[in-house]
Order: sequence, then C-alpha cells, then structure tokens
Amino acid sequence: MSEDAPAPPPPKTDDAATPEQRDPPGFDRRMLEALVCPLTHARLTYDAEAQELVSKAAHLAFPIRAGIPIMLVDEAREID
Repeated sequence: MSEDAPAPPPPKTDDAATPEQRDPPGFDRRMLEALVCPLTHARLTYDAEAQELVSKAAHLAFPIRAGIPIMLVDEAREID
C-alpha cells in the first residue's frame, strides 16, 4: 500500500439506532451489593432478560438503561 492511497472509509452504522440498540452495555452485577430498593431498602435481584432490578418487597422493577440502573420509584413498573 502506498503512502498516497486514501484511507478506507469508516464502518457503516445505523444512524437511526440508539446507542443502547447498537451496543448495549452489560450491567455490573457487583452493583447489587451496594444497591437497595429506594422504597423499602430491601435487596434487589437482577433480571438480565428484562434488564431490570427487581424489588420483591416493594413489588417494583427498576429499569436498567445503557447499563445504568434507574432507581426512581416513578420510573419503576409494578409487578405481582
């Protein structure tokens, strides 16, 4: 390859996709040791498939977005 050759184009990305859809980061399970339910202060369980932290005591599931748990009661969904 000569020094005058143009650089290859950057890889194509889907500009319509959000960063979470392109490369969803994983949740660090070690965070479970430090996080508790903001309502009951009970331990949480991690639901990897739903990407949620579950408080069985409060019957709430807190979403994880881009690898960051959203620990706001207003953002949680009620569970049975």
